[in-house]
Formats: sequence, structure tokens, C-alpha cells
Amino acid sequence: MKIARFSHDGAINYGIVDDDALVVLDGDPMYTGFNPTGERVPLSDATLLAPVIPRSKVVAVGKNYHDHAREMGGEAPEEPLLFLKPNTAVIGPNDRIVLPEISDRVEHEGELAVIIGAIARNVAAEDAGTVIFGYTAANDVTARDLQQRDGQWTRGKGFDTFCPLGPLVDTEFVPTTGSIETRVNGEVRQHAPLSDMIHSVGAIIAHASAVFTLLPGDVILTGTPSGVGPLETGDVVDVEIDGLGTLSNPVV
Repeated sequence: MKIARFSHDGAINYGIVDDDALVVLDGDPMYTGFNPTGERVPLSDATLLAPVIPRSKVVAVGKNYHDHAREMGGEAPEEPLLFLKPNTAVIGPNDRIVLPEISDRVEHEGELAVIIGAIARNVAAEDAGTVIFGYTAANDVTARDLQQRDGQWTRGKGFDTFCPLGPLVDTEFVPTTGSIETRVNGEVRQHAPLSDMIHSVGAIIAHASAVFTLLPGDVILTGTPSGVGPLETGDVVDVEIDGLGTLSNPVV
């Protein structure tokens, strides 16, 4: 099932994608269930928004593909390398990525995102599916120069607009299938099968939930393949995941 968060006629709603229309729901399905109102909105008349705004946090994983770990200068960590992005970094499809004036090197990082749907603490890897609401595409935008200068990643990863999500949430997506591709102005920068991830979604959730409680609406970014590169004003960056669609954002 594919779920959209969208605006139409001045209202923000959630809907189930049904061919070229949205079946409007009576609330956020993560909390109220999948209860249709009877209204249908043509997809062409809706503006898709970030499919979720985390009430708590965005948890991200660094160096989760071997080639990207080498690209960044080192071997992949034995355990998932966790860091946090603020929920204020989240934007949706076609929203603008704003380059901060204090950075000279902002880069794209296309990623698979996991949406948590239940309170999760000390979840075993094999039980991770019980706390997952769905999956979407993400871009872990990074001010690389600030990341390297600071020696830790909060500032380089945390600017407003540095976490595009979308376009939809798929509640039935299988994360071991398909591939991820990032393009800038149509040029392929990153491409890899999702099966190349070092630490699986289940392993990441188990590792993270042993540290802090994951709450409904939290987002987990699962790492990026090799091929990260710079973004410039006027660029358009697309992150496409088989089965999840394309997340597209202009850069200003």
C-alpha cells in the first residue's frame, strides 16, 4: 500500500494511492488506521508533501556500503555508525534544498529511509518488521567541509532542508530488492542494489533501539552508496528507488 501526505484546497491530508487518485483518509494512518472518508482527489490536483514529519528524530547510518566507506577514507565500521539529524531538516518532494552560505561543499547522499510505526526499545533484528510502518526515499544532504572541519557530524548534517523525504511511503516494500540511483541534472552519480547494504534494516533497528527508544514517525536513513558529489545552485537532484518512485528537489 502506498501512502501520501498531501495538500489540496488549503488542507493537509493523508491518502492511499489508487491508480491516478488519492483515497483520502480521516487522519494519519500511523495513529488512526486506514479509514477512508469517501473523498477521492486526483493525484494531478494534489501537492505531495514530506510523507512524515518526525515528532522525535531522524536516525542516520554512516558508511553502510563498502564502496562508500572506502570513498570516505576507511573501512566500514563493524557496527552501524549512528548519528542524528534534527526533524527541522525534513522537506518534501520538489521542496528546495538551500545551500548554507557558510559551506563551500554541499553533497547529495541518496538513501533508503525506514519509517518507524510503533514504540521500539530493544527490538531484536528478526522482529524489526513489527515496528516498521513503511519505506520511502531520502537524501542525506551533507555540508562535507563542515563535517570534516568539526570532526563530528551534527552541523554538517543538520541544516534546515538537509533531509528531503518522499514521494510516498510504501507499507509493503521489501528492502532487499531493487536498487537505488541518484542523479544530478539527469547525470547518474550513484547506483547500487539495496542488497549491498552492510548492515540490514533489521540490524540497524536492533542496534539503534538498544541505545534509545524509537517512536512512531521516527525516520531511519540506512546509508548511501559510493558516488557522493557536490550540489550547486540551479541543480536538480533525483533519488530513485525501484518500487518507491523518485524524490526530486531543486537546489538554491
